[in-house]
Amino acid sequence: MMSFILESFFMQASSTLITGASSGIGRALALACAARGVQLHLSGRNQARLQAVANECRARGAEACPRAIDVRDSAAMSQWIAGIERLDWVFANAGISAGTHSAGDSGVRERAAQVRAIFATNLDGVLNTVLPAIERMESQPPDAHGVRGRIVNIASMAAFIAFPGAPTYCASKAAVDYWTTASAPSHRRRGIVLHSVCPGFVRSAMTAANDFPMPGLIDSERAAAIILRSVRAGKRRIVFPWWMAIGARFMQLLPPALAARMLASQRSMGPMPTDCLDRSRISSAFERVDQTKFRDRIRDRTWRS
Repeated sequence: MMSFILESFFMQASSTLITGASSGIGRALALACAARGVQLHLSGRNQARLQAVANECRARGAEACPRAIDVRDSAAMSQWIAGIERLDWVFANAGISAGTHSAGDSGVRERAAQVRAIFATNLDGVLNTVLPAIERMESQPPDAHGVRGRIVNIASMAAFIAFPGAPTYCASKAAVDYWTTASAPSHRRRGIVLHSVCPGFVRSAMTAANDFPMPGLIDSERAAAIILRSVRAGKRRIVFPWWMAIGARFMQLLPPALAARMLASQRSMGPMPTDCLDRSRISSAFERVDQTKFRDRIRDRTWRS
């Protein structure tokens, strides 16, 4: 596994903001970027886990500034980001996932509240992060390469697949990817570089509850290393693993009805618990996973096929 320290050298002396930093890819990115001279602005909805990540980053020499905040709260996000003196890097990573937990041809559909909750976090949450960050970066002087700041939006391989078992999740990630790649040229002319990241299955609390095969499953640490290496190389869209991307692109070429039939037998992630659909609560479905069971499943690799 690639060393966090080797991946973090190009981030030194920078100010970096990461949403969804309390677990998964967000946590791995925070630790990968942590080094002396780096100021980390970390957000998440689980105060205890977020503080633990901040402490780990401080142990690596970084200045960590955790903030428990919900990315769906536009006003709070704008206020938080406006108060940061300088932003060199932004990783809009916060997201949630849910589906119908059934085969695509079962007739089961997503509840309206779940549809709105996923879009509110996965799409609005990204925009609530990125738009204020762009405004902040535009006021900053450019570096020697004419860059005022870089923004990395975490989408998903699901952006390329219209999967009947998780329609809203796929659509929300497709919106993030397409907005990022389409907006990138105009923002680059103003000194702001945008990157879209579309990973496959990444081992985390969010995927721990999945009881279906997850080909190409990798650790969040490995995912973070790939993301940082690819961003450093200047890639606008970062997709991995490559072989899964080829399959996803092939599905896009098929007529929608044929693609739906091919995906119809595949099971999806489960629906959100009803109490997680209440905007007044800051819990989410994947935050409620039994962590002991999660660790056991990783150790034994007993993913049901």
